[in-house]
Amino acid sequence: MPLTTYWLEHAWLGTHVEPGVALEAGTDGRITALRTGTDTPPPGAEVLRGLTLPGLANAHSHAFHRALRGSVQVGSGTFWTWRELMYRAAQNLTPDNYFALARAVYAEMALAGITNVGEFHYVHHAPGGTPYADPNAMGEALIEAAAAAGIRITLLDTAYLSSGFGEAPNAHQQRFSDGSADAWAERVSALKPREHALIGAAVHSVRAVPAGQLATVARWAEEHRAPLHVHLSEQTAENDACQAAHGRTPTQLLADHGVLGPRTTGVHNTHLTDTDIALLGGTGTGTCMCPTTERDLADGIGPATRLQQAGSPLSLGSDSHAVVDLLEEARAMELNERLRSRTRGHWTANALLTAATADGHAALGLTDAGRLEAGALADFTTVALDSVRTAGPLPRLGAETAVFAATAADVRHTVVAGRHVVRDGHHTLVADVPSALSEAIAALRA
Repeated sequence: MPLTTYWLEHAWLGTHVEPGVALEAGTDGRITALRTGTDTPPPGAEVLRGLTLPGLANAHSHAFHRALRGSVQVGSGTFWTWRELMYRAAQNLTPDNYFALARAVYAEMALAGITNVGEFHYVHHAPGGTPYADPNAMGEALIEAAAAAGIRITLLDTAYLSSGFGEAPNAHQQRFSDGSADAWAERVSALKPREHALIGAAVHSVRAVPAGQLATVARWAEEHRAPLHVHLSEQTAENDACQAAHGRTPTQLLADHGVLGPRTTGVHNTHLTDTDIALLGGTGTGTCMCPTTERDLADGIGPATRLQQAGSPLSLGSDSHAVVDLLEEARAMELNERLRSRTRGHWTANALLTAATADGHAALGLTDAGRLEAGALADFTTVALDSVRTAGPLPRLGAETAVFAATAADVRHTVVAGRHVVRDGHHTLVADVPSALSEAIAALRA
C-alpha cells in the first residue's frame, strides 16, 4: 500500500512539463508509481499546486560559512582577505554550536527546495588540533543536523594537511588537520552511512594535501566506492604555486596521482588550461560550479560549457551561502556565460535543471535521485507559478520560468522520502528558521 499519493498540478519530467500527474510514495521512501493524464486529484491525494521538480542537490556546501553572510560584503578585498574572516568563524565552532548552526542552514536549504547537500567538511578537531573524545564529533554533528532539518547529506570528509606546498598548517588550520592522509583515512573509516547520510571524501586542494599523499585519499574513495571532491583551480595563485612546486597545473598533478575519474568532482574548475579541460572531460571527472560564491569572491567565470562538451558532468553548489538558492545558481551559470561570450542560450532550462537535480545527486553518490519516476527516491519540491515573479507564462514553460524567473522564495513544498519537510512555505521540523539562524550565528560571535 502506498504511504501517500501526491497530485502534481504540473511536473517537470526531465524533458518537458506535464500537467496532472499522480505520484505515489511508498513506505520505503521511494516513488512506487507515476501516472500522467490525471486531470483531477485522486481521492485523499495531497495537492501540490505549481511546478513540481525533483529535489534539488546542493553539491557543495560549507555550512559554517553561512555565519559570514553580510559581514564579508563590507568594503573591498580579495579571496585571501575573505579567508581570514572565515578562519575566525571556524575557530569558534564546537560540536554543539555547529549542530545548531548546520540544522538552521539545512532547514534554510529545505525551504529553498534542496533535498540533499554535499557538505565539504574540514573542521575536524578542537582549536589547536586536539581531537575530540569522539574524533568524528564535528562530522557527526553535521549528519545529525541534516536529519533534524529533514534533508539528506553526503558528508564529504576532507583531508586538509598543509597550509601550502610543503608548509605546515597555520594556527587557524591546525584543527583541520589529521597530520597525515593515513590518519585521515583511519578517522573517516569510523564514520558510517545511514538512511539519510552517505560518507564521501574530499581533497581540500592541491595546496592542502601534499602530492605524495593524494593517492591515499583517492584509494580510500575507490575502496569505499565513495564520491571524491576537490577544490580545483579556484584561484590563479594556486595554479602559480603548483607550477612552482611541481612544474604542472593542479589538474595535471591530480591526474598523476590517480585522483581524477567518474566518481570525482572538481569544485569551481575556474582557471584551466586546454589540457586541463581535456583531462577532466576525458576521465569523466565532474565539475561543480558555484556561481554566486565565485562572483561574490571575484574568482572568475569557469569554462563550464567547454568542460561539459569535453565530457565533464555539471552540478551546482551554494558553497559559501552568500545566498542559498539553487535556481539562482542555475540561472547564474547561463547568464555568466552570456556575459563572457555575448551570446545567449548555452544551456536549455531542462539542461540547467538536470545539473541542479539528477547530475547533482549523482555527484554526491545518489544515482537513484533527481528524477520523477518509479523506483527513484521520493524527494521533490514544488515551485509556485503564481507569485509576482512567476505569474504570467504558460505552465508548459514552467522549466524556463523556474530557472529564469523564480527564486528560493517561490518554493512552496519540499518532500523528502515521501514526507513533507516544507509545507506551504513553512518548515515542518524547524518552527522558526530565521530565528534559528539568528541565534546560531549570534552564538558563534559570543
